[in-house]
Amino acid sequence: MHSSAAAVIKGRPEQTRQYGIFGTALGAFGITAIMGILAVFLQVLGQRSPHLGPGYSGWAEAAAGSPVAAARWFLGDMTEPLFYKSDLAALGLLAGAGLSWWIGRRRGRDERGGGLGPWILASASLSLLLSSLAFGWMLDDGWQPTFVPFVCVAPAMVILHGAGWRTCITGAVLGAATVTPLALIFIPTVASPLGLPPVVANVLAMSVGSVLAFLVARRLPWLVLREPGVQPERNLPASGINRTVLGDALWADALWAARQVLRDFTETHFIAKGLASVGMIFGAAVAYVLNPGLPAYGTNLLPHILFAQALTSAIGVVLWRGWYRDEGWVATYASVVSVAPAAVLATGGSWSGVVVGAILGAVLAPPLAKAFSAKLPADFHPVIGNTAAMAVSTAVTLPLLGLLPA
Repeated sequence: MHSSAAAVIKGRPEQTRQYGIFGTALGAFGITAIMGILAVFLQVLGQRSPHLGPGYSGWAEAAAGSPVAAARWFLGDMTEPLFYKSDLAALGLLAGAGLSWWIGRRRGRDERGGGLGPWILASASLSLLLSSLAFGWMLDDGWQPTFVPFVCVAPAMVILHGAGWRTCITGAVLGAATVTPLALIFIPTVASPLGLPPVVANVLAMSVGSVLAFLVARRLPWLVLREPGVQPERNLPASGINRTVLGDALWADALWAARQVLRDFTETHFIAKGLASVGMIFGAAVAYVLNPGLPAYGTNLLPHILFAQALTSAIGVVLWRGWYRDEGWVATYASVVSVAPAAVLATGGSWSGVVVGAILGAVLAPPLAKAFSAKLPADFHPVIGNTAAMAVSTAVTLPLLGLLPA
């Protein structure tokens, strides 16, 4: 969602805004424990995998010449922001998001207002397609960051300027024209010389590219800022959720926290839906069981990444619950798609890397995102500050992890 502003909770008494530490911790770390069990289960099944289907090795080169491999690469780009890159995970994401939006419409709810969900996905997908068409020929040389425009400029443009084909196409074009080229430049000139992983260059490109895109958007007469609407479902105070059913506020806070951890898995897609996250995680898990050499760049570290992502989100939700209470939203997802998975890969899945990376990411990324985004003008989406925070926190954390004993 990358909330465009801290939404104000209106029409609800102050005393219902709880987010108590015990209930929040119960829900956040409860869902993390479930993810831990899933990770162990996957680790066991992965050792008995039938290794069905192609692995990650050679996928990029095949995508440059095979329509089937290229289509799989395109789908995989949809989940690469979480370090999964799996076509099955992408299909799970799309299925979960579609089901969630359908349920929302049936219930007369759309927390984004104006039915923006399909437009967000359309613009992001078109931007991804343009990026693949423009730079897919470079896959002959191996992996390229074709995925980067999917989670920044295009969906952010729809959030700020509303639905419609003009906004959809404009955001898609600006995203593909700015973010992917910058990522291609920043990887060899920024990340590699500093000994940092490509994720630092990628999220930095998202931030800088978004700045350029929104500067151009200011001069386009067909783009008009929309009024942000109240988002009742996302910002509903924890203890105000149907107390007659849930009873004690402790359990209401726990339910809110568990749902928030799940939502953080698809927050970077501007979806932030529990069903979408479950669908994506399920798809990634199936892909791993079928062939552990596919998700997570063929490292066999998908279980470690899933657990680290849930842990960093849980710590952030508990630590920064006051911002959720007072301002409606905080970027606890930032470490989920940057520091935590990057730490897992950098340390080979060691427990110290998983836990310390998750802690440092949760401590650093959300407050940095808040500080950076607070400086932005109204027509610049907070995705700029959020991705800048990802770049800084990852660049700070990984060298610190290198000091840990092996």
